[in-house]
Amino acid sequence: MPPLVRLLAKRLGTSLIVLIGVSFLIFAIARVIPGDPARIALGPNATAEAVAALRDRLHLNDSFFAQYGYFLGDLFRGDLGISLYTNRPVMADIAQFLPATLELVIVAGIMMVLIGLPLGVLAARYRGTWVDHTVRLVTLLGVSAPGFVWAVILMLVFSYYIRIFPIAGRIADVYTITPVTGFMMLDTLISGNFRAFGDAVWHIILPAFALALSGIGQAARLVRSNMVETYEKPYIEMAEAYGFPEKRIANRYAFRPSLIPSLTIIGLDFAAMLGNAFLIEAVYAWPGLSRYGVAVILRKDLNAIVGTVLVISAMFLIMNLIVDLLVSVINPRIRLSQRAST
Repeated sequence: MPPLVRLLAKRLGTSLIVLIGVSFLIFAIARVIPGDPARIALGPNATAEAVAALRDRLHLNDSFFAQYGYFLGDLFRGDLGISLYTNRPVMADIAQFLPATLELVIVAGIMMVLIGLPLGVLAARYRGTWVDHTVRLVTLLGVSAPGFVWAVILMLVFSYYIRIFPIAGRIADVYTITPVTGFMMLDTLISGNFRAFGDAVWHIILPAFALALSGIGQAARLVRSNMVETYEKPYIEMAEAYGFPEKRIANRYAFRPSLIPSLTIIGLDFAAMLGNAFLIEAVYAWPGLSRYGVAVILRKDLNAIVGTVLVISAMFLIMNLIVDLLVSVINPRIRLSQRAST
């Protein structure tokens, strides 16, 4: 069996075990949250008989392990139950809200890579100069402040005072776009409405940038740190002695080896954006899965809480798997060590 296939099979098996563990943990936590889910769902004016009937239908009168058994059985059939918040299947809610969050996270991830990596290279190339100090200060600010703080600041500056970007939502109300994929930018292109596409891009810039700021700072600092260490390697000194152009040394001989140890952290930061998007979506009224997750937590919607956490956990594990595969492909030493272990 090829090493990459073996690695993929091993990671998939581990991820399945982790998901089952996460489901058990969040299922247990959701059950100890104060409040009766049936009473919360039906409201304070519901009769005791109606509450008892709903509790029986949700198996809330059974033991914890019996409830978890019912949940696992439904989960393996692709059924996460009915949301008490929307009165719809949780899978339908996730299918509706997840694309908006994924679109936001993907754009934020692209910003993180396209802005963070060049900033790290720039700081390392001009290490010890005012350029390096400026980049380090800017990235430190991005890492130190929470994303929702930057979301509020960016909204006040660029949506309220300067009024360049829209203040909330995914697209202006004047456009009516038929959802096909759930990704607004992609759906506007499918519909052939390029004005709507531009408006969707304009709406996503601020929330995506607020979500990406911490990752941009982290990526820049990691790349700079690894490149500064790489610059002290003998082969870099040899390249400088031979008179290779500084740009070539920075981009080819210093950046590429420094990217490998940074890739894992960057990938995990990208996956963590799914969880960090909770408050960003709340600030910008972004109709995504994270905002939906906050709403169901406040209403103790057990099925929706477990479904939301499981989806975010699965996305995190998938991103971790992709990073592992990328590192094993990029770094020849990992491939050789995998062959040697066989």
